[in-house]
Amino acid sequence: MTPDETRALLLYRDGLMLVLNKPSGIAVHKGPKGGASLEDSFDALRFGLPRNPALAHRLDRETAGCLVLGRHHKALEKLGLLFKQGKIDKTYWAIVEGGPQEDAGLIDLPLGRLDASRGWWMKVDSGGAPSQTRWTVKGRAAFEGRAITWLSLEPLTGRTHQLRVHCAAMGWPILGDSVYGTAPRILSAEAVPRLQLLARSVVVPLSKNNPPISVDAPVPTHMFAPLDQCGYRLKPDLPTESEGAALAGTLPALPVS
Repeated sequence: MTPDETRALLLYRDGLMLVLNKPSGIAVHKGPKGGASLEDSFDALRFGLPRNPALAHRLDRETAGCLVLGRHHKALEKLGLLFKQGKIDKTYWAIVEGGPQEDAGLIDLPLGRLDASRGWWMKVDSGGAPSQTRWTVKGRAAFEGRAITWLSLEPLTGRTHQLRVHCAAMGWPILGDSVYGTAPRILSAEAVPRLQLLARSVVVPLSKNNPPISVDAPVPTHMFAPLDQCGYRLKPDLPTESEGAALAGTLPALPVS
C-alpha cells in the first residue's frame, strides 16, 4: 500500500487519535506466520510526529470499517482505558443468513477458545468469558435465493470474533463467514465470498470539555448489493470508498484537551 493509499483511508484526525476506514481482506497487524498488514503502512500517518501511530484496538482481517489509532503513547493509554471501561460505543452492520423473528434483542452467551490448534477461533462456552451483543433489525430481504437480514450490532463486550460467533450460535451466521458460517473455505481469496460485516461507527469521549467524537465508515462495495436489497440507500453526504482519497487532504487537525 502506497503512502497516498494509506492516507486515503483516513476518516478522522486530531492531536490524539486517527480513525481509518480499514479495508476488508487485510490484517491490521502481522500474525504468527507474518505477511502484509495495515500496520506496515502507518509511517505514512505520522503527520509531523516523530513516531508512527499504533492500534488502539483490533478488527478481524475480513472486517471492514472504523479502526482507531492512537498517535502517541499518552493517547494510546487514554484510548486503551476507554476501550477497557466500555466507554467507546461501537456499532457494526452485518448481513446475516436467515435472521431473527423479533426486531431487537440481546445475545448473552459466554465465549471461550475453540482449542489450541485453532488459534483464535472461538466457541460458546459456559465456562468462558461473559459476552453480550445487542442487535436491531434494520431490513429484511431475499438475496441470491435465500432470506437475509440487515442487522445493527452493538458489542457490549469485546471478545475475539464475538459478533461472528454470537450470530452463528443464534442460527443466523453472517453472510460470507467461512469460519463460523456456511461460506466455502476456498484457498483462492478472489473466490471466497467476502464477510458481510462493517464496523460502521465509533463514538469516542476523548475530552471532558467537548462532545464525544462520532465517526462513520462508508459502506464497502462488497456490501452494496445485499444492503440495497434490504432497503439501504447510499447517502450523498457519506463518501464511498472511491471518494476517500479526497478526505486525506481536507480533514482538519482538531485540538483535543
